Amino acid sequence: MTRDELKAEMLRHLQYSFGKDPAHAQVRDWRMALSMAVRDRIVEPWFAATRATYSGQHKRVYYLSLEFLIGRLLEDAIVNLGLGQAAREACAALDLDFEAVMTDEPDAALGNGGLGRLAACFLDSLSTLSIPAHGYGIRYEHGLFKQSFHEGRQVEQAEDWLNQPHAWEFERAESSYEIGFWGEVEEKDGRAIWHPGDAVLARAYDTPVIGWQGRWANTLRLWGAKPTKLFDLARFNTGDFTAAAQPEEAARTISRVLYPDDTTDAGRELRLKQEYFFAAASIRDILRRYTSEYDDIRRLPHKVAIQLNDTHPAIAGPELVRILHDEHGLAFDEAVQIASATLNYTNHTLLPEALERWSEGLMRHLLPRHMRLIEQIDDWHARTTKGRTLSAIDQGSVKMGELSFMLANRVNGVSALHTGLMKKTVFAELDRLHPDRIVNQTNGVTPRRWLLACNPGLSGLVTETIGTGWEDDLERLGQLDPHVSDAGFRARFAAVKRANKAHLSDWIGREMGISVDPDAMFDVQIKRIHEYKRQLMNVLDVIATWHAMRGEPGLDWVPRVKIFGGKAAPGYQTAKEIIRLINDVATVVNSDPAIGDRLKVVYPPNYNVSMAERLIPAADLSEQISTAGKEASGTGNMKFALNGAPTIGTLDGANVEIRERVGAGNFFLFGLTAEEAMARREVPDHAGRAIAASPELAQAIAHLERGTFSPGEPDRYRHLAQILRHHDYFLVCSDFAAYHAKQRAVDAVFRDRDAWVAMAARNTARSGWFSSDRTIRSYAAEIWDVTPVEVGPGACVLAS
Repeated sequence: MTRDELKAEMLRHLQYSFGKDPAHAQVRDWRMALSMAVRDRIVEPWFAATRATYSGQHKRVYYLSLEFLIGRLLEDAIVNLGLGQAAREACAALDLDFEAVMTDEPDAALGNGGLGRLAACFLDSLSTLSIPAHGYGIRYEHGLFKQSFHEGRQVEQAEDWLNQPHAWEFERAESSYEIGFWGEVEEKDGRAIWHPGDAVLARAYDTPVIGWQGRWANTLRLWGAKPTKLFDLARFNTGDFTAAAQPEEAARTISRVLYPDDTTDAGRELRLKQEYFFAAASIRDILRRYTSEYDDIRRLPHKVAIQLNDTHPAIAGPELVRILHDEHGLAFDEAVQIASATLNYTNHTLLPEALERWSEGLMRHLLPRHMRLIEQIDDWHARTTKGRTLSAIDQGSVKMGELSFMLANRVNGVSALHTGLMKKTVFAELDRLHPDRIVNQTNGVTPRRWLLACNPGLSGLVTETIGTGWEDDLERLGQLDPHVSDAGFRARFAAVKRANKAHLSDWIGREMGISVDPDAMFDVQIKRIHEYKRQLMNVLDVIATWHAMRGEPGLDWVPRVKIFGGKAAPGYQTAKEIIRLINDVATVVNSDPAIGDRLKVVYPPNYNVSMAERLIPAADLSEQISTAGKEASGTGNMKFALNGAPTIGTLDGANVEIRERVGAGNFFLFGLTAEEAMARREVPDHAGRAIAASPELAQAIAHLERGTFSPGEPDRYRHLAQILRHHDYFLVCSDFAAYHAKQRAVDAVFRDRDAWVAMAARNTARSGWFSSDRTIRSYAAEIWDVTPVEVGPGACVLAS
């Protein structure tokens, strides 16, 4: 598509799709016109992919995830279609600022962290590899929340990304399913019939996901909740206007917010309703598509592979059994066998609180038929494995991880360490009963967004050095390795990083009013705020470093900019205290004339995909400091390494494999191993001993206790100090001394800028294995039993 063709399409959409003339069009109008023009180019390969899948009767993959953190889609589409130059030139011809048009697009508020971003990367790779697939999730009106800070505290406000037209979706009003809740179960003629007490409609909204070079497009289908009865006119006419609209409000509540606060009974019920709503609609849609092509429901596993992304979609298992048994009339055991041959489960955590449990009472109240089926599934599993001591129901709770495992063909971890720990800890007994079920699939990230698009300077250098083709064969980055010894290459690599840092420095100055030196080390920790990810240890090190700088101002300190990003769940009070502490420390440190530019703390609010695309290319140091054994994989660690930021980290999650790939000399390792961490927790007063052994840690905690960073409220951080002293489950104190010492080793290497650049460049050159294309190829071969499809000619079939 040429510049002039794209320009003409933009003008056509501006006039006929949005009713604007160029003289009165705003940036948003132009962005929508460009989006629609680009979207038009996606529809044809989308239809062609659908035709090819139907005509060849190919097996499909269905990826069920409560999150799809897709971010902005316009640049993704432009990059994958190869329209970058045409789009820039078309905007220039129309006297438009291309960057302003691109950044006008809001991030789709469909996820929160690594789990949702992984799902988005997988969709990109499934399309790039031409594997027929659908993603299924919820079309959240308000997402998680928009984060701001007031006096250092996190403030949550509703996201408003859908307050404007969403250029990429197609509403499918004809694809709607009635999803029931509550009610009673009737036994009739030996069969169970569920009569729900209430219901909502799940309506489909489709977004095409185009792969690299536009060869194939799959579908992300999101469900919006609608009422079965839109409006109660009788109540309205009696003057009860609020009650008249109540059915619509009650239904829309289901698809309004990602992860509603589940510290209340109402919040827990809403969250379970969300999970059943999207899982049930997805199963209905999968079976509708299957039965439109095939007559024998028993062959479902031969044509359908369903992947559950964590336990959020776990209720899809009992729902599939219910439909096969209650509606298709299969014997119960046969229904379970078919379901368990179709379903697969990805585990993302060993944290007990993240392995979902639902109270048996809530499950029986909200989904009475499913609770009976779960009991039958439990009994079936015990009969077929003779594992009668094992149950998915425990002390009045339904354990969704165990339920997912029992109904899975394959269960996978997301890094080698995590998968091994799954076998030893949370699923030890299930692994003994099913020794071949657990497999490893180490995560990856899409190189199209996380190098080609977000870091044009570095991707340009890569192409200049080794040529094209790495974009969908990332292991070709290994060809960069010999060039790292070339001084000219290192100089160009350093220049790219310096330009990225200058760009970020300007943004921080504009957005936050903080002046940072682009020649300082940019030390970045961006991820969900959680105790196991240990942002607290990071900020304690900031306090210790600040204290040392004040005590010895004459030393040759390496200037640092400490950058944090991430949100805490609304009900997670300790995480929110950590956020406030980071902001309070920033206030003191950034205004301390004794410190100047040698240490700055920056915490931009409302971390999202677009912010990550700014921060990661500019990072010098990647903070991956979780307690060993608690981070399943991580994908941020891969993005940083790919973009030339060495890691300071523990042997946790995919850090283990990153260190193996990039080389121990290009990774700053510290801390206890997973086995040592488990042993340390058994040591009486392990935190007290660690504090006594580290003057720097003791001094940092003392600053918390005497209110150094909260002078108007000296006791503000005593709770955090008490956690560190007496309840340090995540071993912040035990690992602090090693972390603090390793940070000084980081300083020593950073002083030798040429050595640092070589280390950074080797991280990029050796990160090619961490592509989501590689991960999806492995899923396809080892879990789903699917192969790529070639697009062939045929009649147009609407994407369904």
